[in-house]
Amino acid sequence: MRVLLLSAYEAVSHRYWAQSLMAQLEEVSWTQLSLPPRHFAWRIRGNPLSWMLKEHDTLSQSFDVVLATSMVDLATLVGLFPHLGRAKKVVYFHENQFAYPESSDQMPQVEAKMVNLYTALAADSVVFNSAYNRDSFIDGARAFLKKMPENLPAAKPLEAIRERAMVLPVPIPDSTAPENLAPENLAPENLAPENLAPENVELENLASKNLAPCQQTVFQKMVPQRIIWNHRWEYDKNPDDFFTVLFALSEAGVAFELAVLGQRFRQVPAIFAEAEQRLAKHIVAWEPQPEEAYRELLDSADIVVSTTWHEFQGLAIMEAAQRGALPLVPDRLCFPALYPPAYRYDGTREGLYDRLSAWLNDPATRPELLDTTAWEWPAWREAYRQLLMSST
Repeated sequence: MRVLLLSAYEAVSHRYWAQSLMAQLEEVSWTQLSLPPRHFAWRIRGNPLSWMLKEHDTLSQSFDVVLATSMVDLATLVGLFPHLGRAKKVVYFHENQFAYPESSDQMPQVEAKMVNLYTALAADSVVFNSAYNRDSFIDGARAFLKKMPENLPAAKPLEAIRERAMVLPVPIPDSTAPENLAPENLAPENLAPENLAPENVELENLASKNLAPCQQTVFQKMVPQRIIWNHRWEYDKNPDDFFTVLFALSEAGVAFELAVLGQRFRQVPAIFAEAEQRLAKHIVAWEPQPEEAYRELLDSADIVVSTTWHEFQGLAIMEAAQRGALPLVPDRLCFPALYPPAYRYDGTREGLYDRLSAWLNDPATRPELLDTTAWEWPAWREAYRQLLMSST
């Protein structure tokens, strides 16, 4: 079986997904085309033209399956290469533009939203990495189209997408595999339908069914002291709440260490500079780290925190949890479906302060470590195989 894998904006998490998928399904004959993750507005609208001019011979070949990320303008690409329309067309949504929080200085991404929408409508199979991603896409598209000049009857086709859509997460590496077989730095931010769910694993309900506390014997420190932040240094990850709470904990005399990792850009929220000064006595690492150092910091972490306003699966949190950190996530977005209540706070600064203060000061308040095997590749390999091989 020949599969054309297209990634129009190859962020690190997209690259990890593609590379690990190809490694897991070695029986497939893969052809991969990707474009660098820069110049977003141009990339999401211009990717068919870029590929037509640079990869015309490759795209002129025949394939059994076209597997594209949601950044690919699939409708236009099939228009330019009509024979691709005869292949099974699968689109994978790592994220969707309808749920992305727009800052006050951003122009609304109308073009990006329309590409997402056209691509979903042009696909034979639509796959999301979480139920939250699916629902926020459908609900967001419906709300968006209501604001448009014409009163389009969009509800029926959009709800049809919801009904037939599949939920398959980006799996993390097999924890039983040798370390050197794991992909380089899974964490996507650290570098400078449910009927296919395998063995009754449903991503919409992992929090209650599959991620019970780990029962195996594990090393656990008496009191967690090292807090990890391993997210992009951008406003949508809500660093203000995170650091404001740490300021308060520090002023209250609570002991902790802090490692702030994640991808840093030329412009970062001002709170990072303030935090580097005010939390200097707590900081053990600051800014992105080389791969080996990054893994060592994850292995030494006691708590990994998210305060984000924007998350569709959260690979960075999953990776840290797999390596033994207690995840503490807000009770919103994709998290309620993935984490039991003991690992969620109410989403407020006060709630985060109370939970962190308790975990740092009183070991008895901490939940057990999570068993993350439900997130790993062995649990999802067959579902991905079925996705590509059915009806081809």
